[in-house]
Amino acid sequence: MTVRFSKMHGLGNDFMLINTMHQLPLQLDKRRIRAWADRRSGIGFDQLLVLADGGGGHADFLLRVYNADGDEVEQCGNGARCAALFIWQKRLSSKSKLRLALGSSVVALTAGPGKQVCADMGVPDFTPLAELLDHPDYSIEHAAYRCPIGSDVLRIGIVSMGNPHAVIVVSDLADYTVNEVGGRVQSLSCFSAGVNVGFMQIHDRRTIDLRVCERGVGETRACASGACAALAVGHRWGLLDDQVAVRMPGGVLSVDWPGGSGIRQCGAAQMVYDGTTA
Repeated sequence: MTVRFSKMHGLGNDFMLINTMHQLPLQLDKRRIRAWADRRSGIGFDQLLVLADGGGGHADFLLRVYNADGDEVEQCGNGARCAALFIWQKRLSSKSKLRLALGSSVVALTAGPGKQVCADMGVPDFTPLAELLDHPDYSIEHAAYRCPIGSDVLRIGIVSMGNPHAVIVVSDLADYTVNEVGGRVQSLSCFSAGVNVGFMQIHDRRTIDLRVCERGVGETRACASGACAALAVGHRWGLLDDQVAVRMPGGVLSVDWPGGSGIRQCGAAQMVYDGTTA
């Protein structure tokens, strides 16, 4: 069966987006997703986005997200912005504010300044993992977990933005072994469902650099939910203001957390091309 798709990216975090509303029902399995994700023999992407109608429910559209390894995940901030751009460009909705259901979350999206798209990612959840609190090798101190990784003890902030994140402050990101350390954190027994690991270097209270090792993908050019998680943890630790410029390898994301509301992220989304594949 021929599948029509669009290749898109948000700050270099790239996607294959399939609109299921205008083609035959899609048969997905991990083997097929991994083949499409292969950057040498397939289309190549960090995540697959599958867009469907909201069915008259609490959201205008439904978005399912699969990592390059074929596993389905709960949230994707860059993917949500790209899906909104796709909906507007393909004239699937005339609404200026879209509600997009991802897993158990609903993300509200609006057009931002210039060609940006803004997404309200909801209130961060700092509920601690019960497994961590019960594990003898971990301790909680000042809203942070101290976890032994090799010969080091890392101070880790844990937060959910609809998907799980571990955030670590480092002094210099330039030569940091993101995939190595991130992989070791992801292998901890407490993260049985996997975790995205963000490493942030704080320049001042309104500017950070961020690199993220995503579960099922490895380091990505950008991670919007990871940027929101970094602000949430940095703000909770008293290190960051309410609004922060998050500089990632793929570009800059503006993230703000007004009092009493959800975290909002604004950044670029871009259509690359439309195509078909088997």
